[in-house]
Amino acid sequence: MGSIKIIGLGPSGAELITKETWELMEQAENLCLRTKYHPAVTDLAKAGIKFFSYDYLYEREKAFEDVYKQISSDVVQRAQKGEDVVYAVPGSPMVAEKTVGFIKKLAASEKISVQIYPGMSFLEVLYTQLGVDPIDGLLITDALSLTEQAANVSTGMVITQLYDVHTASEVKLTLMEELPDDYEVILLYRLGLPEEKIYKLPLYEIDRHKEIDYLTSLYVPALPHKQKQFTLSPLEAIIKRLRAPGGCPWDIIQTHKTLRQNLIEEVYEVIEAIDFEDPKLLCEELGDLLMQIVFHARMAEETGLFSMQDVVDGVTEKLVRRHPHVFGDVTVKDAGEVLLNWEAIKRREKSERKSVLDGVPKDLPALMSAYKLQNKADKVGFDWKNITPVWEKLSEEINELKEAAASGNHARIEDELGDVLFTVVNLSRFLKVGAELALLASNRKFRNRFTYIEKKVQAQHQAWQDFTLKELDKLWDEAKSFEKNS
Repeated sequence: MGSIKIIGLGPSGAELITKETWELMEQAENLCLRTKYHPAVTDLAKAGIKFFSYDYLYEREKAFEDVYKQISSDVVQRAQKGEDVVYAVPGSPMVAEKTVGFIKKLAASEKISVQIYPGMSFLEVLYTQLGVDPIDGLLITDALSLTEQAANVSTGMVITQLYDVHTASEVKLTLMEELPDDYEVILLYRLGLPEEKIYKLPLYEIDRHKEIDYLTSLYVPALPHKQKQFTLSPLEAIIKRLRAPGGCPWDIIQTHKTLRQNLIEEVYEVIEAIDFEDPKLLCEELGDLLMQIVFHARMAEETGLFSMQDVVDGVTEKLVRRHPHVFGDVTVKDAGEVLLNWEAIKRREKSERKSVLDGVPKDLPALMSAYKLQNKADKVGFDWKNITPVWEKLSEEINELKEAAASGNHARIEDELGDVLFTVVNLSRFLKVGAELALLASNRKFRNRFTYIEKKVQAQHQAWQDFTLKELDKLWDEAKSFEKNS
């Protein structure tokens, strides 16, 4: 029975290989390298040290896991046949080296002697270059393992062996589940070598570096405690409890349809908070809206239709698909081109739609519905090129409404009034103002001014009928002035 000695080639050239390791390689009858693609291997060749490498397995096997298992199996089989094997890995044998674990396990079952010799890893170079002290907490993993486990963002993290752009993209998407897309990370390219490069960049950009290879690593600083990670779990748990037997009788009997009006009202309350520019109120109203969303998802989960996670996963995948200029290799010039791409992707996704106007919900508020219908028609060229004919059309529709009013025909009046409103919506589009939101603002303005007049009337202990319209108009002007000053 032979033996196995596992050594490390260090992070760069021969200058960082220990003397003991170098002597072992010089004396080895069977020196096996996990890969010959390492800076120190050139120095081995120059020194006349003979070796064998397992690089052919990387070309033959489809998955890295299979490569590592094949290498480990071959090393142990050689020892079983009586060979004394010196097995060399990049860096240190005890840092992010999967084959070492496989070899130790296989060798133990065959009672083969395994000795592991200390070696310098690239981490020592990293600590020095980045000023990182591992005593503060540091997770070290390789890119392939990261896709199988949750990223630990509470401590710093070093992700080794990005291998290629595809692997970097997988790492990016995994990290994005725990970190903001623009979280600053550090890409380490050929650390410790003459061609070393260190990039500070937002997380979403890491797979845009075409020079990424097997000597590229990623350092992810710990997420500060103040950036507490977002979770829906507490809210989901409360809704589940309210809907469970013994929960709230009102919540238990609700359905998607009975909550329909609540959802609409919450959306408008969010809009109002935005218009008030009140952060505290906006936070509260967004919470109320989120509660409605979680409530609907919970009801769907109870009947096996879908879950809250399906909702989150669905919209996440959609955002990735519709932003190929961020998550893919598409290049765009400006926001206008982004919208064009978005619409093109959306059309491919919604191929079942036959009409240009499909996709506008029938229950939208009328002004909003008109706005969306006109926008869709505009996309195929069915619209005026500038605002001038819109003004002319509005004048024409108002004249027709006057004629209808003079006729006393109610159906005709309603029809012509609808045309006026529809044209006003078209005018709002050319003026780049949402008609629905503009009318909401006017409603709010009217409510505030009328309330002001109402308080004045009450303060004088009189009835509305005691005031002439001229006096009320004067109070209206006061309300406008008060509103402007405040």
